Amino acid sequence: MAMHFDLTDMQLMVHISEVNSLTKGAERSHLSLPAASNRVKNLENNLGTALLYRNSQGVTLTPSGEAFVRHAHIVLRQLEHLRGDIREFAEGIKGKVRVYANTTAMNEFMPDILSRYLALHPDVSVELRERLSYRIVKLVSEGLADIGVVAGIDEDQVASDDGVRFIPYRSDNLVLVTSQNHRLAAYDELAFAETLSYEFVGLSEWSAIHAFLKQAAETLGSPLRFRVEVGGFEAACRMIAANAGIGVIPETAALRYVANMPLKIIHLSDSWALRRLYVCVRRLEDLPSFAQELVALMQADAGMSGEGGCAEDERRLRNLKRGKR
Repeated sequence: MAMHFDLTDMQLMVHISEVNSLTKGAERSHLSLPAASNRVKNLENNLGTALLYRNSQGVTLTPSGEAFVRHAHIVLRQLEHLRGDIREFAEGIKGKVRVYANTTAMNEFMPDILSRYLALHPDVSVELRERLSYRIVKLVSEGLADIGVVAGIDEDQVASDDGVRFIPYRSDNLVLVTSQNHRLAAYDELAFAETLSYEFVGLSEWSAIHAFLKQAAETLGSPLRFRVEVGGFEAACRMIAANAGIGVIPETAALRYVANMPLKIIHLSDSWALRRLYVCVRRLEDLPSFAQELVALMQADAGMSGEGGCAEDERRLRNLKRGKR
């Protein structure tokens, strides 16, 4: 059976899937509603199957639609790879890297790395989003994310060949932080279970670390009690210093704020608190060169490449552009 559809059809279906609306999907694709509707109908006729469930609330993908969109993502991403590889020869073509990171990487490492990367690549944009690590791995495996930064990955998963490559990145443990006059400040190490009778200062319920700690507490049979929820680690530390509660944050953040605030850092004895961060990709060699350069910069920033400093980073990236290793 001959199948006739084009890149516009694929992009339209991707946009529709993102908003569950034919009208908004058409707007994102810069098409009129009648034109978009006609494209979907022709696509369904050509494929011989319905791609959308239609109801008064909007549209959702059928199983066939989900399969089509999954493959459309791959095709469109390969086109992005093509554009990235030849962008130096075609004026006006820009690249885009989709990076998904856990809370620690999102707040502690990516801002500085991306500021340097974007300065080196004015023609590349970065989509940075925060997700739980297990979700990031799934997004990378499905081709919906180019680069992931995750933690809590066991050795068996790292060693497995399931379509995702894990590259060791950093270590950054989760620690308990209290005010210096808090009852728990007398301890240097505690189990997470020993803290659950106290009120917590947490990050937003939408943050990955919030969801992770909530799940860890529920596993122990004692849900976390959040007295205050804030938007970042600095605000959390200020509230903790003011005796609003205790909190669990990355050690890098705690060490930064403990120097200027009356805080106590207490190590957690739980195995999950010892955090090894990984960069994950599907196949590094299949990424556009500009995305590979971001991975190289992240490795250099973590001191894993044997090079340090901005000048060395720039030299390494220039070598990558010339095809050197």
